[in-house]
Amino acid sequence: MHASETMAKRIDPSLLPAFPTLAFEQQFWAQGLSAIAGIDEAGRGALAGPVYAAAVVLPNDSTTAAALSGVRDSKEMTAKQRSIWAGEIRQVASHWSVGSASSAYIDSYGIMPATRLASMRALKALSLEVDHLLIDALKLFECAIPQTMLIKGDMRSLSIAAASVLAKVERDAELQSLDKHFPDYGFAQHKGYGTLAHRKAITKKGPISAHRLSFAPMRYL
Repeated sequence: MHASETMAKRIDPSLLPAFPTLAFEQQFWAQGLSAIAGIDEAGRGALAGPVYAAAVVLPNDSTTAAALSGVRDSKEMTAKQRSIWAGEIRQVASHWSVGSASSAYIDSYGIMPATRLASMRALKALSLEVDHLLIDALKLFECAIPQTMLIKGDMRSLSIAAASVLAKVERDAELQSLDKHFPDYGFAQHKGYGTLAHRKAITKKGPISAHRLSFAPMRYL
């Protein structure tokens, strides 16, 4: 099952659950593995700011799913919902951590290596030895921990969905802080993504150090 998952390029939408569950985690818990870390990223497609990743280990407890019943793929939640549920995730999770890779690193090595670096930093920041990783369509080649890549993982695994929320909340907070120093770019609104207003600001004022200079349109300026 998991081997074919890693080779799949897409998944039939009809196979997706209405909300992420603990089905994958329970498979490994049933094997006697206790520390199953879900990993997901935020900001991979943005034009500015770091890429973030979070790692979340949920407890093998009958109350976990109910306690995090409102957690979804972070892209399907409002900013207010993400903020509220991020607090719940931090309370419920047995362990969690966040890592990032800078825009300069992205420019030097590429977005996928940067995403893996952010994920590895999040993983290494966990204060326990992880038994298995559940990752949203990403392979950590430099990591010896057994791992399962799940297409649309943030819609299927509660651990991955929780990680997506924490990564998104942490990254949004950094972009909001950046907005205070560079208010003309609208970072607080678009969070570094390529909206029309953001692209117009780049064309008019030029990029700043937080922009990913290897991405269009910055590399053409």
